[in-house]
Amino acid sequence: MITELLLLDIETVPQCVSLSEMDPSWRSLFREKISKTVPEEINPDESYSKKAGILAEFGRIICISTAIFYPVESGNWGLKMKTIAGDDEVEILRSFTELCDKMHRLHPRFQFGGHNIREFDIPYICRRMLINRLPLPTYLRLHDKKPWEVKMFDTLSWWKFGDNKNYVSLHLLATVLGIPSSKTDMDGSMVQQVYYQDHDLPRIVTYCQQDVAVTANIILRFLNEPAVRPENVEVV
Repeated sequence: MITELLLLDIETVPQCVSLSEMDPSWRSLFREKISKTVPEEINPDESYSKKAGILAEFGRIICISTAIFYPVESGNWGLKMKTIAGDDEVEILRSFTELCDKMHRLHPRFQFGGHNIREFDIPYICRRMLINRLPLPTYLRLHDKKPWEVKMFDTLSWWKFGDNKNYVSLHLLATVLGIPSSKTDMDGSMVQQVYYQDHDLPRIVTYCQQDVAVTANIILRFLNEPAVRPENVEVV
């Protein structure tokens, strides 16, 4: 059931503004982490700026936007959205868990929905919860699950159709399906700058919510359902 989906998207940033601000031991660990995937000629500071935020060991979550579908008139769907954002990652994760617990009580078989959440958002959340000494609820204890036991509506996985080497960005997928994209005044590569330099968390929240809305309409497109109308998006 589409009403049993909890859609989500996260925004992350590096732990520190720059590599030079890290403890020397952590700088060494970062260089070791990226040594097999980043060419040696790439400046470590540049690598940190580009990579640290997407690595759970060196980044942190500043925003989680969520949404659920609800029925509206004439067979259409609306979205109720809630965003948890701030500088305190522990509080973000605790509030997110409380929200998920409520969803679990209402729909014990609920599933997470989103774009690339199977390989990024959900594992990142789980790792950051462990790093912050927060208990993993049953629905996030995925470490010993077989791939087919992990139930998620991941639009990237759906679009692969078994072609595991295929990758498509949310922006490209939305565009090719004729769905207005969220990539307007910013994109994911700008989150670090907007957070650390511009100190504009509300702008990041808006961007994150737009990504969730786009993903919702991609899911509806996959299911041959009409898109959510703007007037039926409720932010709570």
